[in-house]
Amino acid sequence: MYDLIIENANLVTCDKNHNVFENASMAITDGKIQAVESNVAESFKQLPASQKINAQNKIVMPGLINMHCHAADSLFRGLVEELSLEAWLQKVWVAEKAILTPETTYTGSVLGFAENLLAGVTSIMDMFWYPTQAVKAANDLGMRISTGGIFFDYPGIGNRSHEDFLQEAEKFFEDYNSNEAVFPAVMPHGSYTVSPEHLKEAKKIASKYNGLYHIHAAETLTEQSDINERYGESVIRHLHSHGLLDQQAILAHCVHVDDTEIQLIADNESIVVHNPMSNLKLGSGIAPIDKMFEAGVTLTLGTDGAISGNDLDMWLTMRLAASLPKGNTLDPKVMNAKTVLHMATLNGAKALGKEGKLGSLEVGKIADFIFIDINKIHAIPVFDPITHLVYSACKSDISDVFIGGKQVVKDGVICTLDINNVIEEVRALSPKIAASLV
Repeated sequence: MYDLIIENANLVTCDKNHNVFENASMAITDGKIQAVESNVAESFKQLPASQKINAQNKIVMPGLINMHCHAADSLFRGLVEELSLEAWLQKVWVAEKAILTPETTYTGSVLGFAENLLAGVTSIMDMFWYPTQAVKAANDLGMRISTGGIFFDYPGIGNRSHEDFLQEAEKFFEDYNSNEAVFPAVMPHGSYTVSPEHLKEAKKIASKYNGLYHIHAAETLTEQSDINERYGESVIRHLHSHGLLDQQAILAHCVHVDDTEIQLIADNESIVVHNPMSNLKLGSGIAPIDKMFEAGVTLTLGTDGAISGNDLDMWLTMRLAASLPKGNTLDPKVMNAKTVLHMATLNGAKALGKEGKLGSLEVGKIADFIFIDINKIHAIPVFDPITHLVYSACKSDISDVFIGGKQVVKDGVICTLDINNVIEEVRALSPKIAASLV
């Protein structure tokens, strides 16, 4: 007997062949996909299951993977506006220092992760000051998370030293390296906030545990100018010269990169996370993802934090990722819908080192999947489910979310945690947040 069978689904598998199955059924046991059948025969319909769910008028697809977020910064949504990154960061860091503790980080993380979850995100890479609190928040919601020890050379949150960051990073791997819902990483903030020596020390920890290495890179022209002035080379060349580019390196942004740098990223098989909404809103620019794609770079997608992009919307992110290159190149064929949908699913799984377990709906993989309601005005008619997902669907279309075969969102409501308590906590904290910049 199966634990769960999903019936009558429009199944978008996001597998390597982009298979789409109509009138499909998917059977799940022990949190894994046991069978996927298209145009289901009567014999399959008779198979026993503890639960059967009718997914008529729903697209069923893998959960989205948000590869760059600062979830707890949702506490500061809309607080700092209409500034370029460098001036913006100076105000952001003031507010964070005034407000963030492990306790408020947990509250903010729940708020940010809940927004992601309701939008169909099942796995997330989150960079923030107190990673264990982020893990607790993700676990309480039932989500998968990649996070880990942050590195930052200037006086930061909690007045921790570099030695503190080293110890915290190592302990994080020791605590979570065997946790199936946590993908440990080290997270140096950037080459302009962390010295080359400290970047390499962080890398040694990641290499010791075969973990991920996540860093902001080449986000703005000012950053490029700063690194050139300090070290005599551009950001990507700087990272490469110190041996920091490899398959475990996940580079957020890469807005300002030349052809040589793109090839360095490709040759080293490093991952790029495209964050078009925050890059646009902060006036940072538009990343040349079409050139990266042509060079063979594995591209993924991220929302960045709600303090820079104001919401955490992977559907808007997909639409921008597909549309901006078309406008830039005057070529409607670049970055097609299938490519972009993979950026939000299978490529994210590859970046996390979990391509064999996550990112597509295939037999043997973990059953992380979502329902998209297509019984809505903007979804009628649907001639091609993939182009609908990239160009028409929105986060309010997500009705149900399953992680490891367990339902965590039902009819648009989170099942795992009473989010109303968190909402009230944030409202109560809001006056103090507003006063932090006065």
